[in-house]
Amino acid sequence: MSNKTPMTVAGAAELQKELEHLTRVMRPQIIAAIAEARAHGDLKENAEYHAAKEQQSFVETRIQELEGKLSNAQVIDITKMPHTGRIIFGVTVQLINVDTDEKIRYHIVGEDEANIKIGKISVNSPLARALIGKEEGDTVEVNTPSGVLSYEIDEVLYV
Repeated sequence: MSNKTPMTVAGAAELQKELEHLTRVMRPQIIAAIAEARAHGDLKENAEYHAAKEQQSFVETRIQELEGKLSNAQVIDITKMPHTGRIIFGVTVQLINVDTDEKIRYHIVGEDEANIKIGKISVNSPLARALIGKEEGDTVEVNTPSGVLSYEIDEVLYV
């Protein structure tokens, strides 16, 4: 069994973009700020130096975190998968609330990519776990804090 974390192509690209910004822009800026603060003399009383060192620690920690996530990612390009109508990681699914007829659309993504405000739900969320393996036309029930919700799977998109 693989210990790789599933991630969409877009999710991996976002992490790579952030990593490049931190290593190519932020890291050199912080090094310059530390050098400038050192030039001001006594480091014990030098607020600029301590602030730059703190920022350096934060940036280096984030760089390590991003490198770890990217090296442990299993990037899945859903557009290259056969379109079976079955819900798998990476698909966008349109659901119809059985009780209200309200249509909602979610993109099933990796843990680091999830953002419910823009319709991206984690593959580990209760809704995604209920949907995985189902097909267009199926109905699923999901336990939520406000009770059980029923959804009909209207459309599965491999985009």
